[in-house]
Amino acid sequence: MSKETIKIFDTTLRDGEQSPGASMNTEEKIQIAAQLERLGVDIIEAGFAAASPGDFDAIEKIAQRVEKSTVCSLARAVDADVKAAGEAIAKAKMKRIHTFIATSPIHMEYKLKMKPDEVIKRAVRAVEYARTFVEDVEFSCEDAGRSDISFMKEISDAVIEAGATTINLPDTVGFRLPFEIGAMVKEMSEYVRGRAIISVHNHNDLGLGVANSLEAVVNGARQVECTINGLGERAGNAALEEIVMALKVRNDVFSNFVTNINTKEIYPTSRLIANITGIEPQPNKAIVGKNAFAHESGIHQDGVLKHKETYEIISPKDIGLDLNDTLVLGKHSGRAAFKDKLSKLGFTLEDEALNRAFERFKILADRKKEICDDDIRALVTNEMTKAAQVFEIVSLQLMDCSEGVPSAAVKIRKGEDETMDASIGGGTIDAVFKAIDRITGYTGRLDEYKVKSVSEGKDALANVTVKVSFNNEPAVIGHGLHIDTMLASARAYIGALNSYLSMEGKLKARYTDSSITV
Repeated sequence: MSKETIKIFDTTLRDGEQSPGASMNTEEKIQIAAQLERLGVDIIEAGFAAASPGDFDAIEKIAQRVEKSTVCSLARAVDADVKAAGEAIAKAKMKRIHTFIATSPIHMEYKLKMKPDEVIKRAVRAVEYARTFVEDVEFSCEDAGRSDISFMKEISDAVIEAGATTINLPDTVGFRLPFEIGAMVKEMSEYVRGRAIISVHNHNDLGLGVANSLEAVVNGARQVECTINGLGERAGNAALEEIVMALKVRNDVFSNFVTNINTKEIYPTSRLIANITGIEPQPNKAIVGKNAFAHESGIHQDGVLKHKETYEIISPKDIGLDLNDTLVLGKHSGRAAFKDKLSKLGFTLEDEALNRAFERFKILADRKKEICDDDIRALVTNEMTKAAQVFEIVSLQLMDCSEGVPSAAVKIRKGEDETMDASIGGGTIDAVFKAIDRITGYTGRLDEYKVKSVSEGKDALANVTVKVSFNNEPAVIGHGLHIDTMLASARAYIGALNSYLSMEGKLKARYTDSSITV
């Protein structure tokens, strides 16, 4: 019997970015899209083109970059949204418009304030209009988990007739249990068989996103929508890595199904997104968590040493994590060893980018005795995803004591000019950021500040992530790496400002509708 391919629809760049604090600049989104393509996802939902000029710009650039995956943009069932989506993905080699409207009684009555027949007309209009831009159109019954199945059949008939080829059934609020999702998907997949593909998009509010997705596959879904590390609104979405590895590991149950995912790219993809968003998977997160392959119990350690499969159902190498890689880099390592390490970590850099990364590596190597894989991942990710450097930290001097007033003197370069100024603050970090504000002329509001150690030891890299708002526009994220936490903090703040300047005028949403959930 030939195996059926389950399409993996990744929405990390759209639904995942709706996680609080997960906003990304255009360069970061492009790098993530390139990695998702290497991972082998079938469809990349690159964003919501009508949301803002910044989203449109990122989708347009991703559409021109990606060749092996379908590039998709989300659109409400509104002409302006569909047009923006169509224009943003116009240059993609393979492209899709994903349009949606709510179909549950509670959404139609209280949010849309529309009658069912009006909803159907709006849906049909959106699909027909989308077909003027692309052949591949997906339609979502938002809040399908609480919709009447008879109405979903009626609207599915109408949109399929209008040209939709995929019908998505989102459990928008993560309400349904696996057996309920299974029953809904089975009935709908039998109803549309031969006319459209049934897809599912499960949120994780009850911790059932992955279980619901797997139950959907068994009952006829042939596309699963998910995110890396389970990112997404509220409690997140079904995690791509868990769905894919469940299908792979439990081949006895899912023997008829296969995905196009290159599982060895799972761990590199997870780390890239964690570094960019600053949102680390919980330590005990399945598949990609820090402790996913850690065995502390003596009994477990003894069993694993004797035979790995006693306590490991997945080999770390299956997801691209080589725990036994003994090539440790240091200040005497050459370009060839560095390039080889990057290749093993899943990075492919052009000569110019490789040279910049190598220069930063050598600077770090002068300060650290040994450099681990996570140091290199953080260093290269930070280099690859930086926005244009309008401002750059040249030097930082600090003064603080238990009795005195914290102060900071900062020198910043802009083009060929260097400016130095100082400020006092309620604390050292506050003084640093105020000094930067004085020099640059931009006053930022610090919404979030996080610092973590990239690796272990006294000489570990500090990875600082900040979330800053400038000119009352939506907050942007900045990252800073350095052994000195204060300098890493200054770089993160400047990074946020540079990201803001790269997107200035592109951040404000064109609408205030808060219903973009799907």
